[in-house]
Amino acid sequence: MPAPERIPPRSVSPSDLLAQGELTVRGRIREASNAVLYCSVSYEGTEAHCVYKPVAGERPLWDFPDGNLARREVAAYEISEATGWGLVPPTVLREGPYGEGMCQLWIETDTDEAAALLALVEDEEPGEGWKAVGFAEVGEGQTALLVHADDERLRRLAVLDAVINNGDRKGGHLLPAAGGRLYGIDHGVTFNVDDKLRTLLWGWAGEPLTEEALSVLARLEDALADGRPLTARLAGLITEAETDAVRARVRELRHTGLHPQPSGQWPAIPWPPV
Repeated sequence: MPAPERIPPRSVSPSDLLAQGELTVRGRIREASNAVLYCSVSYEGTEAHCVYKPVAGERPLWDFPDGNLARREVAAYEISEATGWGLVPPTVLREGPYGEGMCQLWIETDTDEAAALLALVEDEEPGEGWKAVGFAEVGEGQTALLVHADDERLRRLAVLDAVINNGDRKGGHLLPAAGGRLYGIDHGVTFNVDDKLRTLLWGWAGEPLTEEALSVLARLEDALADGRPLTARLAGLITEAETDAVRARVRELRHTGLHPQPSGQWPAIPWPPV
């Protein structure tokens, strides 16, 4: 009798793993302002680590009264995927041990590279390969120039933040990973209909968008049209007015062809910046 054919295990996508896997809480990330649980997730022989943020653990925010932060995090992932840049780790909405919440793949960070993305320097102008953000107080009446790397990955993230109206792009939300990948995390305060953009990535403010960014924005505008799959998915995550605001921001970026500048109506730099 011939030996039975060996069937290789089915490849499990990160989204299927996160959405359908068994979620086990391993610990809590206590420095976070909302409940953030470090978990393992396993499904059909595949296992990984992830972050689970239950809606029940969110602190209410006066300027985000509609929906919850977990759904905004998933919406940010959907927009990121639509750009083709893959800047947000795989993220799903699911039931967990403490109710509905956001579940996001854990990213192991290259700490050496992370230190090379942001810096405080004593000079008045940024050095070669750096972009100026602004001056920051460093104690005892002294200031230093806050700079970020002139890095194409950061520039793409700056465009994504402008689209989703990110109100909290801090240094600790930048995760350089193996293989040269860069991810952004913590997208709960996004998609507000009012201008809330607060970021450490102002180095390109007022400069022309790249041809790549303009091409991506054109595709994104098409994907956000009524009746398209992306629009249908967003309808379950953010309000109709917030989706309309995303469309408006994409149109504005395409019209001006420029990276946005601080509005002056809202603090431009998140605090604390890390």
